[in-house]
Amino acid sequence: MKHPILTSIIVFVILIGALAGCATRKDVVYLQDVAPLMQMTVPTNYEMSIYRDDLLGISISSKDLELAGPFNLPLVSFQTGAVYNTQQRMLGYLVDINGDIDFPILGKLHAEGLTRLQLTNLIKNRLIKEDLIKDPIVTVQFLNFKISVMGEVNRPGEFSITSDRVTLLEAISMAGDLTIYGRRDRVAVIRERNGKQTILFHDLRSADMFQSPCYFLQQNDIVYVEPNSARAGQSSINQNNTVGVWMSAVGVLLTAVNVLVTLSRR
Repeated sequence: MKHPILTSIIVFVILIGALAGCATRKDVVYLQDVAPLMQMTVPTNYEMSIYRDDLLGISISSKDLELAGPFNLPLVSFQTGAVYNTQQRMLGYLVDINGDIDFPILGKLHAEGLTRLQLTNLIKNRLIKEDLIKDPIVTVQFLNFKISVMGEVNRPGEFSITSDRVTLLEAISMAGDLTIYGRRDRVAVIRERNGKQTILFHDLRSADMFQSPCYFLQQNDIVYVEPNSARAGQSSINQNNTVGVWMSAVGVLLTAVNVLVTLSRR
């Protein structure tokens, strides 16, 4: 072989690349400890509770429209987009600092801590018991259920949730998944309740996240994805000199290779 030193360098670089590829895969693959066809047990009894500052859409219907009318807030029109499309939305009941809503005729109703179903039954039973509506159909919705995803994801931002349940994985999917620089082993969910913040970290590579109390997200939860060491290292490199740094590194490498090749020919 004409250039054994150069050949050794090439083989070494290939081996380092292969090892780095294996390490990278181990860092980025989700649910590594789940065997094929393995069934995971995920809590199914989760129901989101109502908290202060929630905005609730409550509608009452009945065969007698006149009886149901006073209990329904009017729809409001608003314009969206550059072309000023007109849309309608339901006015909501804001859960106040005491956890109450001010409902027509029934007055103050304590909603904090109840689920949608429990509040639905509470209103329905009150309407029947007080002989206001004999056959009420009550619907309760969350109008301001939103979460935020930030950090090393492809589309960070705030997301409105139209259903009652959203999981941590679904939130990450809404944000376009983690970037290659996001740490799969330290995904935080930040939750604030009654003036206290709770931060819980999750390892997306493990099925243990399914048992987390934060796997099902709640109103105003924040999901934060930490950067890995590669991204953190980049923070010390100014964007204006990144190209220069890499060109200098390549130049040094080529010079070293030329020196080794020259020495090997002697």
